[in-house]
Amino acid sequence: MKSIAVFCGSSEGNDPEILNEAYQLGETLAHKNITLVYGAAKIGLMGKVAEGVLKHNGNVIGIIPNFLKTKEIVHTKLSELIVTDNMHDRKVIMYEKSEGFIIIPGGFGTMDEFFEITTWGQLGLHTKPIGILNTNGYYDALIEQSKMMVKRGFLSQENLEAVVVDTTIDGLLEKMNNYKPLPAPKWLNKEGL
Repeated sequence: MKSIAVFCGSSEGNDPEILNEAYQLGETLAHKNITLVYGAAKIGLMGKVAEGVLKHNGNVIGIIPNFLKTKEIVHTKLSELIVTDNMHDRKVIMYEKSEGFIIIPGGFGTMDEFFEITTWGQLGLHTKPIGILNTNGYYDALIEQSKMMVKRGFLSQENLEAVVVDTTIDGLLEKMNNYKPLPAPKWLNKEGL
């Protein structure tokens, strides 16, 4: 993978381990010559990931909707800044510029991005790897909820396993590099309808 979108919080949260891991993720991406694609903010975990890349001479593409582009929020030292009309266009461009996706801690916005990109994969709209970096157990409850969806018949085991999870950056990147995409859903085959 030459580029990875990172979905994460615009807040720092209150767990120093998560904050440190965000910076380490950026540093790792820079050392592996992987371009970071993210939401262009200089605040929160978003800012920490970007800082980790930039301080180690990596490449960062920031994508932000115009209404969020203020001096207090937007990072001014990015390799490239793309300003969009709205949030949807932001997600589409992040998708187009990325060869994979990593989810680290965040709130509703991060969940929105994760569920949308995961749904696109489930529908066969892309075959890019999606990874959850489960730092300090942050996503344990989400993983358990996903298993409940399988148990109750609302999610297939195959689709659950299409999202790779690890507690370490190197382990997650290795799983993403070895990712085998799901075949296109049979029910989407127009010839079969």
